Amino acid sequence: MKHFDVAIVGSGASGGAVAYMLAKAGLKVAVLEKGRLIDRKAFSKDEIAYCRRDIATPSLFDEYHIIEEKVDDKWITTPTYESGWSFWNGNIVGGSSNFMSGMFHRLHPDDFRLKSKYGDIKGANVVDWPISYNDLEPYYTLVEEVVGISGKYQNHPFEPWRSSADFPQPPTDENEVVKLFDASCSTLGVVPLITPRAVLSRNKGHRNACYYSNFCGSYGCSSGAKSSSREALLFPALSTGNLTLISNCYVKKLESTQDRVTCAVVIDTLTNKESKITASLFVLAAQAHESSRLLFNSKNQFYPNGLANSSGELGKNLIFSAGGSGQGELKKETLKMITFDKLMQTGLFLNRSVLDWYFVDDKNEGRFKGGSVEFMFEHQNIISRAVKQCYEGEKLLWGKALGERLVKQFGESKSIRFEVFNDWLPTNDCFVSVDENHLDKWGMPVGKLRISGHSHDLKVGNYIAKKCEKILEAMGAENIYSSVSATPPQNLIAGGCRFGDDPKTSVLDRNCKSHDLENLYVVDASFMPTGGSVAYTWTIYANALRVGEHIVRLFEEEKRKRV
Repeated sequence: MKHFDVAIVGSGASGGAVAYMLAKAGLKVAVLEKGRLIDRKAFSKDEIAYCRRDIATPSLFDEYHIIEEKVDDKWITTPTYESGWSFWNGNIVGGSSNFMSGMFHRLHPDDFRLKSKYGDIKGANVVDWPISYNDLEPYYTLVEEVVGISGKYQNHPFEPWRSSADFPQPPTDENEVVKLFDASCSTLGVVPLITPRAVLSRNKGHRNACYYSNFCGSYGCSSGAKSSSREALLFPALSTGNLTLISNCYVKKLESTQDRVTCAVVIDTLTNKESKITASLFVLAAQAHESSRLLFNSKNQFYPNGLANSSGELGKNLIFSAGGSGQGELKKETLKMITFDKLMQTGLFLNRSVLDWYFVDDKNEGRFKGGSVEFMFEHQNIISRAVKQCYEGEKLLWGKALGERLVKQFGESKSIRFEVFNDWLPTNDCFVSVDENHLDKWGMPVGKLRISGHSHDLKVGNYIAKKCEKILEAMGAENIYSSVSATPPQNLIAGGCRFGDDPKTSVLDRNCKSHDLENLYVVDASFMPTGGSVAYTWTIYANALRVGEHIVRLFEEEKRKRV
């Protein structure tokens, strides 16, 4: 196989963004993706296929993780093929960006200086980022233009400043329930914001606008409206002729000298044939826990504790997104302000976010970093919604009683859900390593994730959840509840290759290049020292575009030297 300028491991949000920048600049790029390419037209809204089976992720009996959790002061180890807990988030071309809900927010400027703003928190490894919001802001704007984000800018104390006046596309269409939601917020002094969404409301190039299928999160988009890596970045990069997309390509390890990565050892997952891919520069974009795992599995005589791990920081300070969720039911007989028929109109988004508690200064609870909230309808998956109705207390329902309950639940009410996002503080007890005693189907040690949240995370999540319950109460919702726990979401993982200016305390420099190897970069969420209080994807896209531009400049400088 030919030698490439750059080889990128992973085709999700970060890998696609780097590939886009490099291919557009004329560099010869290879993207190595373990999964397969699924044609856009093949995406369906089949709950059994996409939510209850592993059509887009590996079988846990072939590839799995080992999870360590503390139970009664003892660390308990469980393989995910026993628990069913999966940390695979879309192993196909485009990665998990194919299945995201697409609710996008920028980090706030103070998210970049959490330690400076709020000081140390006992038991947490909080540090400031080596770059600022100002450094990343142009790339947040570039994501809006290139990837496509719909929305409407509204001035708000906790909405970050922006260099462009508004989003390039208007908001996606809204259900009339927003009238009730906005009015209820107003009575509580809360300012609701229109949710920026990585979903096109208008056609853009080869992509069609949203057709409001009623099934978005957890499903691939058959119109191309969802701003996934495959639609927004990889397909345009392929059109340049400079990108070689190699799917069904498992990267087993990287080989290196003391200073440079020399090749990627890969396995064709269809033929089991092993080969090597060479490039002048390598970029890891395999998702945070898997990029760390690959570096651990690439240990050699120069780096016996894992490639690029002279600091001993590899895998440490793994973070997720803290918070929780809640829900309430709007009933036909008690609904106010709008008609029930309008509420039940399918497909349209609720499209509301709340940032009022991003920073909290409460006379009773104190002053602390808060979080953001997304409001939405309950996910429309029919099976999962029906299963919730199978019990009345501890009594199992079936037959006529269950049927009547389902008809009433599905036909006479609709649930409003909220999701709280706040910082998962990095600690010494949350990290990823590898387990030499457990191997995947390719014979490589699997990732071992020790998971432990900080007590402060729960305090913040509970504070915000109670505020959200008040909004549902004001809307007239019934059966309101919320749940905040230290169990992390499996689709929001960051850290493990923290970036920073000091090689002794970080794995990557401020441009996400390894401190140890001159031609190795890591661009997925691994680089993040702290996660902020929003979903990561917009920041991952923005940072990867920033790093891609930096790599282009390196090749341009090298070219000028040779002339």
